[in-house]
Amino acid sequence: MTDAAMKLATQDIVVEEVLPHAPETIWKTLTTGKLVNRWLMKSTGFQPVKDARFTFQTTPAGAWDGVIHCEVLHVTRNERLSYSWQGGHDSNAQYGSLLDTIVTWTLARVDGGTRLRLVHSGFVTPKNDAASKNLGEGWKKVIGKIGAISGEQTETGISHPEMTDTSKT
Repeated sequence: MTDAAMKLATQDIVVEEVLPHAPETIWKTLTTGKLVNRWLMKSTGFQPVKDARFTFQTTPAGAWDGVIHCEVLHVTRNERLSYSWQGGHDSNAQYGSLLDTIVTWTLARVDGGTRLRLVHSGFVTPKNDAASKNLGEGWKKVIGKIGAISGEQTETGISHPEMTDTSKT
């Protein structure tokens, strides 16, 4: 996030839920490109490696082409993944307004599974209020999809720690 964005009034989205799956299983769901495409949206170039750049494609709006530009900021295998989330256009007042935000996923082993915490931070108020509201509702649904896809891995026996990302950064 730029220094200018940090000085403005911002708000964050926080969604947290305990999912009945091991952190390794949820990590695989969060960091496997084909699975990311299922629980979020089409991604291109995603890799859970620090400094890796990738994009998401969503519905265009006004002067914005619908591309969300991201860069992996932090990776701690089975514990934390953080990436920038930039998109939109200055000329869009509501959906598609310019965003310069950060998405952070934190996983913690707990009794019965994993506490998955999402923080999407840096929404500038009031210009990003519509995006914050829409994404806040959307992220709640996404957590459910992550849980369901993680459950599929467990049921089919696909989830094995050795199949997860080996990045230690």
